[in-house]
Amino acid sequence: MVNIKLVRSLNSCKKDQIATAHSLGLKKIGDTTTQQDNAAVQGKIKKISHLIEVTNA
Repeated sequence: MVNIKLVRSLNSCKKDQIATAHSLGLKKIGDTTTQQDNAAVQGKIKKISHLIEVTNA
């Protein structure tokens, strides 16, 4: 399990990055979510790594 927190704004991001954040359940700054640690989630984390903070649960 990994904890993901949105720490930067989605304003002025590409549409695919915004869609990736929404698919993780992150809509506004400060939102957090816990996800399974698998290949799909790791790919999403890599795509928006400049916007989020990731910690192990």
